[in-house]
Amino acid sequence: MSQNIGAAKISIIIPAINEAGNIKEAIATTQQSINIEVILVDAGSKDGTVEIAQSLGVKVISSSLGRAVQMNAGALAASGEILLFLHADTRLPTGFDEMIRTVLQQPGIVAGAFNLRIDASLLSLRWVEWGVNMRSHIYQMPYGDQAIFLTKAVFQQIGGFPELPIMEDFELMRRLKRTGRIVIIPTPVVTSARRWLQKGVFKTTLLNQIVIIAYLLGVSPKRICRWYRREKFKRV
Repeated sequence: MSQNIGAAKISIIIPAINEAGNIKEAIATTQQSINIEVILVDAGSKDGTVEIAQSLGVKVISSSLGRAVQMNAGALAASGEILLFLHADTRLPTGFDEMIRTVLQQPGIVAGAFNLRIDASLLSLRWVEWGVNMRSHIYQMPYGDQAIFLTKAVFQQIGGFPELPIMEDFELMRRLKRTGRIVIIPTPVVTSARRWLQKGVFKTTLLNQIVIIAYLLGVSPKRICRWYRREKFKRV
């Protein structure tokens, strides 16, 4: 497979629901690349997300709600040999396609992602970026907002995203680490600061760590998801 990766088609899969404010910019960052397709997997948007994507020539498919379910549906519809999973509020760097093909041509590498930059000027977010990027490089554990990529063959081999209500990217990485090395490209993707700004940087960071610990301790993903959505750890 590796000999052909240099010319491989990249399928960019974007799970979305009500992302009209972000989707145009996310898709725009894919447009200067070579030999790609963009697939928007919509879970019932009511705000014009689908119409915006269609107006930009993007393939749109429908799916039931759930990021893992949506990404698996996109992978099933993809015609590319490489899959790139892009959050609707994340923007890719120029030349991402060449970077991805170069990484996946290297022996022993099964997947990759990008460094993270958060689109806001708060100093506390620079610390978040530093922590995310250090964790990713040292432990080979990038998360979904870092634009995870891998070959379709490897994706199928590990069974795709586990269809969990939360932590699907974490579990995917755990499976991938058993099969080979995960590389982090130092060039960053730029993601929206909205979830940090909505809940507060400290609260969001703490909540994320509690979620990971709970998952590793065996708390069910459904219960964790209820906690996360309520933003308060009570009445579970």
